[in-house]
Amino acid sequence: MPTIQLTDRTLKALPAPETGQETHWDCALAGFGVRVSQGGTKSFVVVYGPNRTRKTIGRYPTVSLKQARDKAKELIASFVLGLDRQRSITWAEARDRFLEDCEHRLRPATVRYYRSRLNTHFRFGKRQLSDITRQDFQDKIRSGPVTRGEQHHALVAARTLLNWAVREEYLQANPLAGMRWFKAPKARERVLTNDELQEVLAKAEQAPYPFGKIVTLLALTGMRRSEVAALQWDWIDSKERLITLPAELTKNSRTHTLPYGALVADVLAGMPELGEYLFPSTGGKGSVFNGWGKSFGRFFVTLEDVAPFTLHDLRRTFATNHAKLGTPIHVTEKLLNHVSGTISGVAAVYNRHSYIGEMRSAMNAYDESLAKLMSSR
Repeated sequence: MPTIQLTDRTLKALPAPETGQETHWDCALAGFGVRVSQGGTKSFVVVYGPNRTRKTIGRYPTVSLKQARDKAKELIASFVLGLDRQRSITWAEARDRFLEDCEHRLRPATVRYYRSRLNTHFRFGKRQLSDITRQDFQDKIRSGPVTRGEQHHALVAARTLLNWAVREEYLQANPLAGMRWFKAPKARERVLTNDELQEVLAKAEQAPYPFGKIVTLLALTGMRRSEVAALQWDWIDSKERLITLPAELTKNSRTHTLPYGALVADVLAGMPELGEYLFPSTGGKGSVFNGWGKSFGRFFVTLEDVAPFTLHDLRRTFATNHAKLGTPIHVTEKLLNHVSGTISGVAAVYNRHSYIGEMRSAMNAYDESLAKLMSSR
């Protein structure tokens, strides 16, 4: 392993590699060196112990050479004195064990929340968990085209994993502890305009299966994306034009029957039947469609005059447009399968009217309004 004499002069003169990273080791202190990345970033590192534990100390020149060398000596001494005996584990191993532990304690939706954020934003692979710094997490989260709200959610997932790692003694301390957090996202109020909804529906019709059909159904029915993705053919009564969602799928754990009109019927009639699910998984992960991030990204770039939005904004737009049509609020809440609202508490216990007739009338009126909207394009 080649070594050099690390000084401020040699540090400043170290060239950036054409690709990847290159580590230059200090001849004055075994195991201490500086890692230079392709972009020119220089980070002090130290490697010690029989397992070759590697830790990143900090970036130069924010951390001076003297400070970094002193810290390296401190870490090596702590190991020799038996103060540093944490178990070695990679990021990938820690992530998998953390998610496995979550599956025994938490709701499936919460586990999906953690898995999605960790896999999407923090791809550290086989790097040692103890070697990943706060700066590494911040660099990852800032390098992706994500909203401030998604940055917050991603860092919450990472912080939770790291707290778990501290409890399991894979880490001595959480590198994200005490950091200044991104602000939590405010309640969204985004509603698509008629022109935006018109373009979304038109481009969704042209988009490939399955995502184009999913977007269309979200806009036409007001269902949640998890509900649309999990749809089964057995839940659809094409004769009566009813979709019945089982209690285990809905957010409020109540069976939901939703009437649909001609537009949804046309979408369903044009879909391939590839098994029990309308949108079966093709990537080997799970049984139904789950490629939300990449699919939405590819779809959004096809839109020309639509401001940034989320798929859940289609549900809010659905509710807002029903209000414009004069749909009574309690009928809209039935369409959305909301428990709390105008019919709740004691009234909800005694009022068992299903409102199917009122819901069907509202959906037919919504179909007519969308048909007029699309014909004006």
